[in-house]
Amino acid sequence: MMTIMYHPGKLIQLDPWLEPYKQNLEDRNNHYGWVRSRLIKAYGSIENASHGHEYLGFNRGQSQDRSGWWYREWAPGAMQLNLIGDFNQWDRSSHPLLRDSNGVWSIFLPDTDQGSVLQHLSHLKVHVLTQSEARDRIPAYIKSISKLPDGSFTGQHFSPDTPYQWQHQSPSVPKSLRIYEAHIGMAQEEGKVGSFHEFTQLILPRIHNQGYNAIQLMAVMHHPYYGSFGYQVSNFFAVSNYFGSPDDLKQLIDACHNLGISVLLDIVHSHSVKNYDEGLNNFDGTEGQYFHAGAKGLHPDWDTRLFDYGQLEVLRFLLSNVRYWQEEFRFDGLRFDGVTSMIYFDHGHRSFASYDDYFNNNVDKDAVAYLQLANEVAHTKPAITIAEEVSGIPGLARPVQECGLGFDYRLAMGIPDYWIKLLRDKVDDHWSIEDIYQMLTNRRRHESHIAYVESHDQSLVGDKTIAFWLMDSHMYHNMDIDTKDIVIDRGIALHKIIRVMTYFLGGESWLNFIGNEFGHPEWVDFPRAGNNYSYHYARRQWSLVDNPQLRYQYLNNFDQQLMNLDINFQILSQEFPNLLYIHEAHKCLIAQKNEHVLIVNLHPNQSYPDYQIGVPSASQYEIIFNTDDLKLGGFGRIDTSNGYPYVEGQFHNQPGSVKIYLPSRTAIIIKPT
Repeated sequence: MMTIMYHPGKLIQLDPWLEPYKQNLEDRNNHYGWVRSRLIKAYGSIENASHGHEYLGFNRGQSQDRSGWWYREWAPGAMQLNLIGDFNQWDRSSHPLLRDSNGVWSIFLPDTDQGSVLQHLSHLKVHVLTQSEARDRIPAYIKSISKLPDGSFTGQHFSPDTPYQWQHQSPSVPKSLRIYEAHIGMAQEEGKVGSFHEFTQLILPRIHNQGYNAIQLMAVMHHPYYGSFGYQVSNFFAVSNYFGSPDDLKQLIDACHNLGISVLLDIVHSHSVKNYDEGLNNFDGTEGQYFHAGAKGLHPDWDTRLFDYGQLEVLRFLLSNVRYWQEEFRFDGLRFDGVTSMIYFDHGHRSFASYDDYFNNNVDKDAVAYLQLANEVAHTKPAITIAEEVSGIPGLARPVQECGLGFDYRLAMGIPDYWIKLLRDKVDDHWSIEDIYQMLTNRRRHESHIAYVESHDQSLVGDKTIAFWLMDSHMYHNMDIDTKDIVIDRGIALHKIIRVMTYFLGGESWLNFIGNEFGHPEWVDFPRAGNNYSYHYARRQWSLVDNPQLRYQYLNNFDQQLMNLDINFQILSQEFPNLLYIHEAHKCLIAQKNEHVLIVNLHPNQSYPDYQIGVPSASQYEIIFNTDDLKLGGFGRIDTSNGYPYVEGQFHNQPGSVKIYLPSRTAIIIKPT
């Protein structure tokens, strides 16, 4: 067994509770080293293993001094493969593939005097003969998909005469992320599926204007069912045909880079569709080609197939997929979906009440090794990797060299659930400031977190957005700027406070789902039989925020100022927050990040004149953020034209203090002048 000379000492130093599990961490490292050595033995290097897409699938090459296209397919259990398509009038016997000793089938299609036999955008499939049946399948490494008039899908040969010419360099990795999570298809107001072109022209300027420095694109990998939100992937190397061509996606990413915006791919390696007509299921006639056989290979909640991360060709497929999206499309980072489901055989269906739950026979060590390898491959160039992981497994966002899993960030997934539970179960009069603070800061301090109040998960039909929880049906009737409504007033005030507290206390980066920055009034519900295939709830109503007579503009202004806090003062990347003061009866909280101080008054009706605040710097202080600002939908009760004089003398364990007017349901941030 090969052992990589990595050591868990740093990880244990950061988290002494891991000391009893030192051997478990070393075993994790040894398994990673063993898997890594197997890949190197099979393919020569990790680099080679992650370039499988340049060997398998359709690639230009030579054979007997002739140029043409090689098509290769790994299908060890198949009896025979035949390439079919427009080029041979779908003849299932004219172009047989030959099998090598590793179960890889291949055929070479030489160019003719008229050029390539395979034409750009021609349709392709492979006819697979197994021991039980013969079926036309879409090649596993296909890079484009076409939807036929009858609703079925076919592979598409994407090879334009002139490859896309990149115009702009990728931006450097930002110190902190301000992520705008977006779905291309539902980004338009019109009731239809939006395109990459429309997103580039209409939505990208909005995102840039708001101050976001990263866009996280959902549903890019091809999925046959539009309503799956992109999480039922069938063709891992193909751009979703719902939104346009691969070149259209490149143009969008290029435009983002021109604006200094990084682009992240929501990558789904946790599972795959069960479909036969699309996807990988039973591709060569066997259950265990890409996936675990039997019940182990089925996800009971998602009705999907589960990859067997212990197979070398599966690892080559997935690692090549990581590299393909980074190199071919210049994605700047990857958000790995369903990491908890990958790591645990029970997919995370437990409470994780002790460290024992992270180190037992429920852990899929092959999946853990794959995630470590995926991060190794992704970080061969400047990149950002994010894990959607809910169990809190130690070391997730620590380097592989420390026996961590190698991610740069983990999503702070407990925060949105906490806010929704709070909104559902308690009136804000009864919220505990102490509980809120503990929840927002209860994280591994040496692992970077992405804080958020709501993502696409909280926006789906069956749930409610934060705005909907706060204001519900009143949003339909009373969002006019001239209409007085205490429900709306309360909702807007708390919407802002919830966000600024999460932003300041909850992590080292930030995420917002498309439209939630202005309190989009409705959930997301994609066209399906249950809604008569309507697009009414699968769109974003930009006209609401653009209407100067509606209050949505105020929440949008608030979000913009929130992003500017990080642009101007690097709030997100500052040191872990330090609690200065909590007063439950006053409903007040004061916390510090470097020289910046957050002051929150959650009391529904009690304002405090000359509220004394301990501060770290011997200087006059000024307000840099104020949720009560009229432009943010507040009441303008604070005079921000004057600063707050420093008073020497210890207060709140600080060397001095200032006195401020603190209105009810208001949050402010101050800094030294």
